[in-house]
Amino acid sequence: MEALLPLLKSHPGPSVLVCSLLFRVAHQLLQRLPVPKVVQQDAFRSWKWKNLSVSMVHSLLTGTWALTCVVIWPETLSNIHKFHTPLSYVLICVSTGYFVQDAGDIILTGHARGSWEFLLHHAMVIWCFLYALYTELYIAGALIALFVEVNSVTLHLRLMLKLAGAQSSSMYHINKFANLFTYVIFRLSTQFYLTWYIIQNYSWLDHGGCFLVTMMVMNIMIVIYFYRLLRADFFPRSKSYVGQNGTHNNNSKKFLSD
Repeated sequence: MEALLPLLKSHPGPSVLVCSLLFRVAHQLLQRLPVPKVVQQDAFRSWKWKNLSVSMVHSLLTGTWALTCVVIWPETLSNIHKFHTPLSYVLICVSTGYFVQDAGDIILTGHARGSWEFLLHHAMVIWCFLYALYTELYIAGALIALFVEVNSVTLHLRLMLKLAGAQSSSMYHINKFANLFTYVIFRLSTQFYLTWYIIQNYSWLDHGGCFLVTMMVMNIMIVIYFYRLLRADFFPRSKSYVGQNGTHNNNSKKFLSD
């Protein structure tokens, strides 16, 4: 890993593109796995299933990777500005490649208009992560931000079960509580901790204003989605078409969450 690091640091942009291509290869390989018939019969559901499959791989990989790094190097939590290790730098490079690939998949398949909120999220993540890779600052912050991928595992599973028409299954019932728990612990708490850190150290952080604005926009998005998640899974009002974000939606396909 340490032998690879100088190459990545000297060429962060191309390294991200290579990682993006690797996720595209994973996308092609995952298409060979069996897909529920109800998913195969609808073009949108079929695309969404393939997209979520790659997202699931990314979440399982990076969520576990990020937690492991913090367990081994606890300083990651306290020195968000400058601390990083070879393993954490590679992680941010890999994850940035995924977000580039996923944004490209959404745009090139013609789903950009209905997925603008998701693309906005990706754009903010990509610029923050690229800044970290090029400056070698905030690598620890980017790693902590990837804690949200632990919750993304249950979010993706939730939506895949809905796409497969398995909302009444015991797995879906168990997952919705696991999803609620991980949303609070790994998504809300992570975002608010990073926001608190930036506010507390705003006076001396590099480009603190830009990062604070980015965090506030993302905080608003995740709170809104949390409300929609609670309304859909715990306070349902009526049955309707399952949109891209897994909530009930009669009029459009929305794509709100990673």
